[in-house]
Amino acid sequence: MKYLKSTFFLLTLGLFSACNQSGNVTTGKSKAVAEIPFVNTRALLEDLKNRVVELYKWNEVQSSHVDFEPLLQQEMDSVYVGLDLARHEQRLAELRETNFFTDHFVENYDQIARTIDEKLKEKSKIWYVGELPPFGNGANPWCNCQDNPDKYWENIILKNVHMSNGDAIFSWSWGGDFGYKAKAVLDHGLWKIDYLEGFDPKTFIVAD
Repeated sequence: MKYLKSTFFLLTLGLFSACNQSGNVTTGKSKAVAEIPFVNTRALLEDLKNRVVELYKWNEVQSSHVDFEPLLQQEMDSVYVGLDLARHEQRLAELRETNFFTDHFVENYDQIARTIDEKLKEKSKIWYVGELPPFGNGANPWCNCQDNPDKYWENIILKNVHMSNGDAIFSWSWGGDFGYKAKAVLDHGLWKIDYLEGFDPKTFIVAD
């Protein structure tokens, strides 16, 4: 309860600041935020948490779990020659159909795949069959973890939530010291994920 009260205070302060930066907000997402009464702040937080829970339940229960599938030129080859772009297109369609993600997130995901494919084809990155890929950090990018508790989505809590102009920057956790950074955007009353720490191109694809 102490945590919820402190988080609620941060959210209220963030919304109050966003709504009063220029007196009268007239356009774009700022208008949408300005029209949200303070009494709805707790509801916004609850909606955001529920959205994150739904996302990770989908990810564990319904998702195909196919991210950046590699491609062999011949069955006996020892090095991947690129990504399976046909399978990648199916994955993009899957992400879009969930309605969990902004266009920006899907475009970023697509750009990561295209960059990996290009680097494998030009051999500036080598991915040997049976070894970890030369991108990412060896962890599951959806949680930056090697493993996770069963039904961990049922225990998800949000930390350090900051809202401004229809955006929410936060971390989620299933408890303990674990934390994962994310960003969501309020789109016509629905929270959509715009950024996930594990798919940050600055760290996912290490420079040559």
